[in-house]
Amino acid sequence: MSHASSPATEAERPIKQAMLRTAVGRCPACGHGRLFKGYLTVNPSCAHCGEALHHQRADDGPAYLTILLVSHLGAPLLLAIYMMYRPSAMAMLIGFSLGAVILSLLLLPLIKGGFIGFQWARRMHGFGQQPAPAEARAS
Repeated sequence: MSHASSPATEAERPIKQAMLRTAVGRCPACGHGRLFKGYLTVNPSCAHCGEALHHQRADDGPAYLTILLVSHLGAPLLLAIYMMYRPSAMAMLIGFSLGAVILSLLLLPLIKGGFIGFQWARRMHGFGQQPAPAEARAS
């Protein structure tokens, strides 16, 4: 009677390395293949090593974290700029709106990549599952 390898017997995947690789848009396994085929669309598998990437379930997590980071960076900066320079309301509105949009667009792929790297390293949502042997499926 054969058993599939349990998570305890599988090799540990380095979380930091996987998250750094995916944050820059690379495959968490090899670090060479592209993670995204578009701005946020994840490739189904790595073109370099063949690692399946379709298991990812980042969903709304990266968007929520991006909003949290941008607002926590923007709010104190907005207050500091206002207290130091007293710019007009229109200048503040335009400047901080553009800044928030640009920062959000820059951070979103980095954060989504980090989420996917974490999921891959922790073998979440099917990452790391091996297909059952043919004889086990037959019985």
